[in-house]
Amino acid sequence: MGGDSCFLRAKSPPIRFLHMKISFTRSGVLAKGAVVVPLAEGGELPESVAALDKKAQGLISRAMKSSEFKGNKDQSLSLISPAPGVDLILLVGIGKPAEITTREVELLGGAIAGMLQAGKAKSATVTAFPAGHKLKQGQAEALLASGVRLRAYRFDTYKTKKKNGDTLQSLSIQTDAPGAAQQKFSVLDSVAQGNHFARDLINEPANILTPEVFAQRAKSLAKQGIKIEILAPAQMKKLGMGALLGVGQGSPHPPRIVVMRWDGGKKGEKPLAFIGKGVTFDTGGLSIKPAAGMEDMKGDMGGAACVTGLMLALAKRKAKVNAIGAIGLVENAVDGNAQRPGDIVKSMSGQTIAVLNTDAEGRLVLADVLWYIQARFKPKFMINLATLTGAILVALGKEHAGLFSNNDELAVRLTDAGLATGEKVWRMPLAPEYDKLIDHDVADMKNIGNRFAGSIVAAQFLQRFVNGVPWVHLDIAGTAMDSVKSPINQGWASGWGVRLLNHLVAQHYES
Repeated sequence: MGGDSCFLRAKSPPIRFLHMKISFTRSGVLAKGAVVVPLAEGGELPESVAALDKKAQGLISRAMKSSEFKGNKDQSLSLISPAPGVDLILLVGIGKPAEITTREVELLGGAIAGMLQAGKAKSATVTAFPAGHKLKQGQAEALLASGVRLRAYRFDTYKTKKKNGDTLQSLSIQTDAPGAAQQKFSVLDSVAQGNHFARDLINEPANILTPEVFAQRAKSLAKQGIKIEILAPAQMKKLGMGALLGVGQGSPHPPRIVVMRWDGGKKGEKPLAFIGKGVTFDTGGLSIKPAAGMEDMKGDMGGAACVTGLMLALAKRKAKVNAIGAIGLVENAVDGNAQRPGDIVKSMSGQTIAVLNTDAEGRLVLADVLWYIQARFKPKFMINLATLTGAILVALGKEHAGLFSNNDELAVRLTDAGLATGEKVWRMPLAPEYDKLIDHDVADMKNIGNRFAGSIVAAQFLQRFVNGVPWVHLDIAGTAMDSVKSPINQGWASGWGVRLLNHLVAQHYES
């Protein structure tokens, strides 16, 4: 009797793509609807808009002068159009084109989408991006479109009154290279779809997204060419996964492990492995959490959501890489069968763990999944993501995820990818002095340390289940849910990590 709202579950589709039409056309006549004009600092209006201004006896240029709009970065000016058929003219400043970065162009696209939404525009045309930038042909327009797509996300599955009629339905972006822009956007759009899928998973309520249902959502990726394998409790027990099974023993919803394989690289080449914590709801177990804010614990599967979204993105864009996505799915609930503080469990590795706090459960889940993946697939590296500790929020807030690693090259590459995508990471220490804090007098280790260095101690725990494989642990408790608002995300769930890890793969690991 888990309280599932089964009649709601059928309404929540496995993969939900937004259907705004985005196209790329050559510069020319302005279409109906809204017109967006990106302007460089001190730049002139494009020919089509200048002609419109002339017909309107300089109305646009006079408005620019009176409002001191000069095309500076972050400047914008919204005008009622003087032309029939064109509802709105939106001028947006980009600053100096030579200084603009790919990240800034994508954010600009998100900001434009936000302004169009505020103006209730249903269709829009964006004039060609000003010349003088250092981006590749078609790249600026593709990034603008990507920003629009990311911003356009909304989660309204359970709204009985939807607002689809108020959203932007079509966007045309003018460019001198429509073919190149479309080609680049198709890749970025695949990543955006993976990001949206991750957001959907995190936004789902826990009575809908149980471990079994999450596993079925992941199974739907088979349609994209991903090989899916789902492990049930009997298989986990046979493998000796006592750490993971112990977490879920108080829930009526049995755990699952999902292994997703994308074989887009060279045959026989070692895969990259991405592993996600998937606690679909975390009460804290018998070490129960305070009631205030516990509703947010539906997002304690943010790591698993990211891995699933990443695998979708890699498959959609046909990434030339072999990749494994593995997620440990479990509900940490309270009943008479729940794990007790002080219990000792045996992990798949053979190491024993004294569970002193049942709310330090994510590391127990990851311990068995990490061991299983490295033993079975011998990956080139492992990156795990987990909403693991509140302590990382104390250390880094919501702007950075905590990065812990045994490999400097991998850590540097992820740091650079974070700066490029805006999904930033900050490296934290690992050291023997911290590791000894989890030694235990009866078991091989305990699952908590003392009140200090909580995030570091959790990472040290995970490292005991990594046998020399290049490895990164990303603590995303501050970034995966209740996210900081940005031009490309206005929701509770950001889908953090999909774009970061896709960038890492694209830059360094595709054949």
